[in-house]
Amino acid sequence: MSTSPTSKQTLTPDSQAIRFLLLVLVLVMFFTSLELMGESFKLMGGGLAETLLKMTSNPFVGLFIGILATSLVQSSSTTTTLTVSLVAAGVLDIAGAIPIVMGANIGTSVTNTIVSLGSVTRKEEFRRAMAGATVQDFFNFLAVAVLFPLELMFQIVSRPAAYFTESLANIGGTQLLSPVKQVTEPIAGLVIAASGESGVIVMLAGLGLLFLSLKFLVSLLKSLVLGQSERVLHEYIFGHPVVSMLLGVALTFLVQSSSITTSLTVPLVGAGILTVTQIYPFVLGANIGTTMTAILAALVLSSSGAPGTAEALQGIAAVKVALAHLFFNLYGIAIFLPIERLRRIPIRLAEKLGDWAIINRAYAVGYIGVVFFVIPLVTILSTRNIEMSYDPPKPELLEQRVPASATTSEGETERLTPVKG
Repeated sequence: MSTSPTSKQTLTPDSQAIRFLLLVLVLVMFFTSLELMGESFKLMGGGLAETLLKMTSNPFVGLFIGILATSLVQSSSTTTTLTVSLVAAGVLDIAGAIPIVMGANIGTSVTNTIVSLGSVTRKEEFRRAMAGATVQDFFNFLAVAVLFPLELMFQIVSRPAAYFTESLANIGGTQLLSPVKQVTEPIAGLVIAASGESGVIVMLAGLGLLFLSLKFLVSLLKSLVLGQSERVLHEYIFGHPVVSMLLGVALTFLVQSSSITTSLTVPLVGAGILTVTQIYPFVLGANIGTTMTAILAALVLSSSGAPGTAEALQGIAAVKVALAHLFFNLYGIAIFLPIERLRRIPIRLAEKLGDWAIINRAYAVGYIGVVFFVIPLVTILSTRNIEMSYDPPKPELLEQRVPASATTSEGETERLTPVKG
């Protein structure tokens, strides 16, 4: 691997320390920009996203509602956690929720693509960044294209989810704190308060901070990831697909946001430090890591009610939906990671989109608008009245009838109905 004269320069310990501190500062700026963009979409469309989740009329509509709702809030963790909460509350049934979490996988990658726009003025960097940002998109598109019809016909996702729900439903959960959000949320809160909670102003602030942070992030990464550090990245961290994937799982589980972990790979690819092929297993691992937040939330919900009550049974339904999201991603990885020919498909599609993006920068913006917003909205409106039969298997506990009456905390008796599947 050839290196330029500048890349051979040795950094002194003092200069390395200064650049490392600058890198930490720029990363805080970068993560804060992602937080601001997510919050801006919640301010502008968070209520709409929750309304959308309650509008599921058939599995096909549910799939595209998952895409659109997640694109609006820019967080699959938010969408899936909200989905399992609605299931636990009895507002949404399992048949409506499973397609939503599949669609959430696609919608979450909109953040990566927006991040790649930070390199739009630098041709080759933008080509690489666009490819690195959209490899997750194409994996998710292909996984849904294969697994969604199989789920409708054979319930290959919901069946194992129902089986494992029995052993997990009563163990309870925990609330994890994201170390990244502990830093970025207070900063974002100040910006939101200063803007008067204006979604548009917060979005503009987030985009401005994103472009500024990416400008410095790429140059700092290039200057720091030299020699020994670059060798560690290539040989040990991203050199083996399994290690890279497990790192994606662990980091995403810790920060509870796949948008953060996968977006961080975009400037690395844009700077030429890593390739799309190297980050591909990492982003698939991030898909697994992001399911853990909803699983933990569902476990909390399932253990909150007394056994046999409607609250407990609805919580069990929420666990099943969260596990279905996990199995969907596991199946997708099993199909599109081990086999060379299949693994190359999303990588080549992403690289081709990167080539098109530098021919005309408008293609990149059009891709975001059409794929994540226009197509889902048009599909939802045009297919919402179509009836489709889909009845995923339920855990045995949900097949049991809820007692005809139960005593409330006030001592009154109320009639409980069976939980819908």
